[in-house]
Amino acid sequence: MSAAESKTSTGITVPAGFRAAGVTAGLKDSGGSDVALVVNDGPSKAAAAVFTRNRVAAAPVLWSRQAVSDGRADAVILNSGGANACTGAEGFQNTHATAEKTAALLGISASDVLVCSTGLIGMQLPMDKLIPGVEAAAADLSADGGLAAAQAIMTTDTVAKQAVFTGADGSFSIGGMAKGAGMLAPGLATMLVVLTTDADVAAPALDEALRAATAVTFDRTDSDGCMSTNDTVILLASGASGTVPDGDEFTRGLTEVCHSLAQQLITDAEGASHDIAITTVNAATVADAETASRAVARSNLFKTAIFGNDPNWGRVLSAVGTTDAAFEPDRIDVRINGVQVCRNGGIGEPRESVDLAPRAVSVEIDLHAGTESATIWTNDLTTDYVHENSAYSS
Repeated sequence: MSAAESKTSTGITVPAGFRAAGVTAGLKDSGGSDVALVVNDGPSKAAAAVFTRNRVAAAPVLWSRQAVSDGRADAVILNSGGANACTGAEGFQNTHATAEKTAALLGISASDVLVCSTGLIGMQLPMDKLIPGVEAAAADLSADGGLAAAQAIMTTDTVAKQAVFTGADGSFSIGGMAKGAGMLAPGLATMLVVLTTDADVAAPALDEALRAATAVTFDRTDSDGCMSTNDTVILLASGASGTVPDGDEFTRGLTEVCHSLAQQLITDAEGASHDIAITTVNAATVADAETASRAVARSNLFKTAIFGNDPNWGRVLSAVGTTDAAFEPDRIDVRINGVQVCRNGGIGEPRESVDLAPRAVSVEIDLHAGTESATIWTNDLTTDYVHENSAYSS
């Protein structure tokens, strides 16, 4: 059963051995729920995580990088309504205090608590609200709490994002939740993601699978070219199913869950009216294919053209031309929604033949330089995006 076909109503609590909660602590101006807690009840407490590559990393990222370095995590505490980034020593102490409080409530070590925050950068968290929120979340933990947790980490998201994969024989499952609707760029896209599995997988294998999955999903999700300070993807394994899965099947399932969540991020990107898949084929290397596709995904000229339903293939070529990918300019072909609008670096079929009314848009760039390919997922740049980000609030 694929991630797209699976039920997603309880996401991270579909795998056995996990409880979750989402509560309202008053951190958000909107009054929505804003504190989530995910607990691994074991028997295994194996964990892996990947984080933003932004050198300006938030306090929770600094804490969690160290906490997960031993391959173990018993719980993840998350808050929306404040990123706790660029907050100095006080911000780090607030992260530490959050982990300590969570640990005390659960009877575990603070070094086994991972912390995630999301929201506005450059503001201290109101600890007088957050700590009671942690207490409320711990009291509300449930095996049915996946949806509530997914809702509590939303900021400018309009919908909660969840996905589930079940192994072919039903012997193990993988669940996931994500948040993110803006600042989506590589370095994991801008998001918080928690993934859970009841498979029995050791921490080194979890790390290997997670890095393989994120490399072709979240790292290829590039909404607006802006990398966050808080990006975090955490994978917890409870081992509660008793199943030691085939490594390839586990990685495939994890990749399906990550791909589903990444696509949900793009679909819910701030102000977007088109979801765009940009695929470069017949490149000399995978890196060349990814570079060419990403250059187009980051072209504001291209993205605004798609917003205006204009299949302006010249903007595709001009973006590819800025890269160091191997190609001959007079051999490039471009197809937009299946219509070959550019042939051999020149005019192809009439651009009027391209229908950009549907939300889904596909762009194929053929470099005729090799056999490799890569897809970058992005969205158009709209006036709603500008309005959303000119007055951000949580």
